[in-house]
Amino acid sequence: MDISIVVPLLNEEESLPELCAWIERVVTDNNFTYEIIMIDDGSDDSSWQVIEQLRSKNPNIKGIRFQRNYGKSAALNEGFKAALGTVVITMDADMQDSPDEIPDLYKMIMTDGYDMVSGWKKKRFDNTLTKNLPSKFFNWATRRMSKIQLNDFNCGLKAYKHKVIKSIEVYGEMHRYIPVLAKWAGFKKIGEKVVEHRKRKYGTTKFGWERFVNGFLDLASITFVGKYGKRPMHFFGLWGFVFWVIGFLMVLYMAISKFIEPEYGITNRPVFYISLTAMIIGSLFFIAGFLGELISRNSPGRNHYLIEKKTGVE
Repeated sequence: MDISIVVPLLNEEESLPELCAWIERVVTDNNFTYEIIMIDDGSDDSSWQVIEQLRSKNPNIKGIRFQRNYGKSAALNEGFKAALGTVVITMDADMQDSPDEIPDLYKMIMTDGYDMVSGWKKKRFDNTLTKNLPSKFFNWATRRMSKIQLNDFNCGLKAYKHKVIKSIEVYGEMHRYIPVLAKWAGFKKIGEKVVEHRKRKYGTTKFGWERFVNGFLDLASITFVGKYGKRPMHFFGLWGFVFWVIGFLMVLYMAISKFIEPEYGITNRPVFYISLTAMIIGSLFFIAGFLGELISRNSPGRNHYLIEKKTGVE
């Protein structure tokens, strides 16, 4: 199968027939073998009934329905598990992503050799202050942290090699950081394509202000897990050592001062309590590191590594 098109959705009953018809027209014109996997993230409208009706007319359309709303990341993760295509393309169900981009995205993966390609909605039709400024800041922060030079990490229109989506796990609000997950998994050829951004034709946006708070937390999580997930003591032990040494040097300074000047008071000085706090924090960091190592060493995936090729080894 050439292409799997993964479409997460929430309350998009109006847009689904038009979106599927548009996708079918594009893939048919380009002679692609395909599947459309639609993940209903706990819709409370008739989205699932529409998916079932569409499948009755076209067996290439497949559906997954959650019992409740879990979020876009969970929907994408389930879609990735089910995808069979050589190239996997994700797009939103709100008609703001254009299926006409599919052939070029497919070519960039299959011909140009990219591991994944992220869309860049350079010209947008939702240029609101509350949406665009936080988005620009997220993109800037993610670029600085990941060293991946993309302009729009959060664009829903992306293309992947099959092995990329089988090598990553998307959870929480991590869908906006999939390029970072791919890089941590060892896929370094990550490209970008300017894509069309269309005005929303049906319904309303499903994202509120809380996504910005969650985005910060997930960025911190992915940074930590990516670097220290298998060696937590390297992080906690380093900072534990730093804090403990700072506290110890302060205590040493006070002890020397007391020896030189016997009338020198120790416990009535602020530096005494600062040094004590620093040593306690250092000790707590060491304890956190040891606990992290115990958890890491006993986790089921402690020796799970992504292997690209083998020769002479079964």
